[in-house]
Amino acid sequence: MTRHLCSMVSAAVSVISACSSQPVSFETDIQPILDNKCSICHLPPDGIGYRLTGLRLDSYESLMKGSLYGPVVVRGDSRRSILNMLVEGRAGKMKNLPTIRKHAFTEKEIEALRDWVDQGAQKN
Repeated sequence: MTRHLCSMVSAAVSVISACSSQPVSFETDIQPILDNKCSICHLPPDGIGYRLTGLRLDSYESLMKGSLYGPVVVRGDSRRSILNMLVEGRAGKMKNLPTIRKHAFTEKEIEALRDWVDQGAQKN
């Protein structure tokens, strides 16, 4: 019973925080971040990130398709999204990748990515 109540409270907090944020647009807020910080390595055919993971970041569809290893975005849950783990430095050894360090994300960019995922990662 207590575990169920904790799950319900956690879900309610997620919904409230997603609703309290301004709507984040993929087209105007997120794609420019990906273009500026990620696309240099995640564009086929030669981007090292693309070659190693199969992850393309040049469109909404390619981002949502994920990598060779699975999805990188968990709609509505930035805590479990690999994308958010990477940009927030919560991805274990992967946070030390030279490209992640070189193209550090600002707090505003991290917040936009987090809010967009928590708001359902819509194509908007």
